[in-house]
Amino acid sequence: MARQLRFTGTDSKVDGCPALHTDEGTGDVIVQGTPVTDPDDLAQLQHFGPGDAAVAVPRELLVNWGPKEMERVPELVDRATFRRLFETFKRTAWRLESRRGYASDREDPDFQAFLATGSSPCDFSEPWFVNIKAQTEAGKTVGRVRVADKPLTTEQLFLLDYARHNAAVGEDIRYLWREDATDLPAEDFWIFDSRLVALLHFDDADHITNIELITEPAEVVRYCIARDAAMHHAIARDEFEALVAEAG
Repeated sequence: MARQLRFTGTDSKVDGCPALHTDEGTGDVIVQGTPVTDPDDLAQLQHFGPGDAAVAVPRELLVNWGPKEMERVPELVDRATFRRLFETFKRTAWRLESRRGYASDREDPDFQAFLATGSSPCDFSEPWFVNIKAQTEAGKTVGRVRVADKPLTTEQLFLLDYARHNAAVGEDIRYLWREDATDLPAEDFWIFDSRLVALLHFDDADHITNIELITEPAEVVRYCIARDAAMHHAIARDEFEALVAEAG
């Protein structure tokens, strides 16, 4: 069975080599670099077996992108701590939404109203809207990219309709077809100020089970790279809404 490899990082400014990848199944680090083939060089390597390969990589690649712990211990936070991040961020808050639906939406009375009428109501006095409006009016940026299926699930149709309320308080909502998101992690996360990631873990019923904070620079950069890729390919909410309406 092929390994499931995740790109970890590179210090290359040109061609992406050398680089590190991580085996998601075993945690092994795969080092990509220039092969060492000179027999005199290979003769100096200790414990070098006939099936082994040697590559040369800059020291800074391992320092900057190699794992810092033998076994990573997640830093989990409660909902109150997570909510405070939306009040204390300095410049940007951005989310990738990759799931086909969320239990929190299905349990929302606004979702039931959408099922009944085709339109979702909104109470702008809710704490989320009050805070986000204050943050964006202060010059901060709040946005997200939503990965969408063809056809959209009922939950995705609800969120597409509801996105007009998010936009009304300054959120930048964009969309990306799942077929165009194959290079993105299949995860849901928020990035705050490009320095802290809140990774959302879900169960099979789409409930959030825990929230993990990530501050290790190499890991944060990996999520920022995913954000940039998503933003590059995503389209604006109103344009996406028009495409969905046209498709019927």
